[in-house]
Amino acid sequence: MCTEAPSPDTRRRSLVLGLGCERGTPPAELVALAVSVVARPGDVAFVATLDARAGEPAMHAVAKHFSAPLVTFPADRLEAETPRLANPSAIVFAHAGCHGVAEAAALAQAGAGGRLIVGKTKSAHATAAVAESFQVFDAISCAVDSASSHSDSSRECA
Repeated sequence: MCTEAPSPDTRRRSLVLGLGCERGTPPAELVALAVSVVARPGDVAFVATLDARAGEPAMHAVAKHFSAPLVTFPADRLEAETPRLANPSAIVFAHAGCHGVAEAAALAQAGAGGRLIVGKTKSAHATAAVAESFQVFDAISCAVDSASSHSDSSRECA
């Protein structure tokens, strides 16, 4: 398990950018979508998504753009967020095993007290949403556990 203390900058950040995308989505498309939904770019603490998209270059491009770690969740963890989703989708459930990816990932990382501040916004091949968190992010874990796995595009853990 690799745990890093956050930089003072990360600790002050309060937004979680949730993303979903088709395989092979161009990085420029996902970055443009992400930029369009984030009003306070310096406040993005995490970029979050479905674990099946952890290897997508577009996800890593967004994380790098915001200088924020990429955090991933399994579909069953995202499905647990369904009651809090503004835009649940049966179509997304059929494809991904959860009723939403962008909104659910943002809310999952934001925590129980987090709230959705930008609902699902679509581009041609992707979705984005933003949640605000009221918790202090004390550490960034690179361990894989049942709740989430953390794939960090800006830090490398052994």
